[in-house]
Amino acid sequence: MILPCIDLMSGKAVQLVQGEKKALEVENIDSLITKFSIFGEIQLIDLDAAKGIGSNDKIIINICKAIRCRVGGGIRTVEKAKQVLNYGAVKIILGSSVFKENKIDIGFLNTIIKQIPRERIMIAIDSREGKIVTKGWKHDTGIKTEDAIKQLEKYCGEFLYTYVDKEGMMQGTNLDVIRKIKGMTKNKLTAAGGISTINEILSLEKMNVNSALGMALYTGKLNFDELVKLSKEFSNKTK
Repeated sequence: MILPCIDLMSGKAVQLVQGEKKALEVENIDSLITKFSIFGEIQLIDLDAAKGIGSNDKIIINICKAIRCRVGGGIRTVEKAKQVLNYGAVKIILGSSVFKENKIDIGFLNTIIKQIPRERIMIAIDSREGKIVTKGWKHDTGIKTEDAIKQLEKYCGEFLYTYVDKEGMMQGTNLDVIRKIKGMTKNKLTAAGGISTINEILSLEKMNVNSALGMALYTGKLNFDELVKLSKEFSNKTK
């Protein structure tokens, strides 16, 4: 599956390099929804909520009405998770809330899994140099990626693995690392961070790993028509 990404900041869609430097922004989000609707599902992240400096809830509600969305950013309580699902999100993405004081917050996970179906929960594994990073990738938890996956597998139906080392840089992702991650879990897996060629997307599909696309999609480094064709081919295989 190919998943276009929409990252929201101050009411606009943006693309950041390494989670910090703004490389581009799109004010007309409706145009993106129209463009991306052919893929059937998108990944939607509220960066303001993730940083605790605001919310784009009204926009998220409208987008969820128009297209299937997996939504993340600032989901730190069970109540917020339920709220986002009520907006129409097909899945929620949990990030920093899973990690507390450099440990996995099992208490929070046990609480949320009792109230929300496991298959509708994704957990973001943001990895830099093999360690989990949180809080906009500024904080290194010291937790090894493989250790996190082993502990978190039963609390979600899917992992979102971001190869932070190359995120937003369009320099390619690390297929060997993603292959290793895929081998660690029976859960579904979506990969993000640096994916910038059709061959990488094909390689990920062979691994049964979804591709979440950002910078390379927005800048045109990845040919849009080729992506649409691939998406249809992938979809037909699953029917």
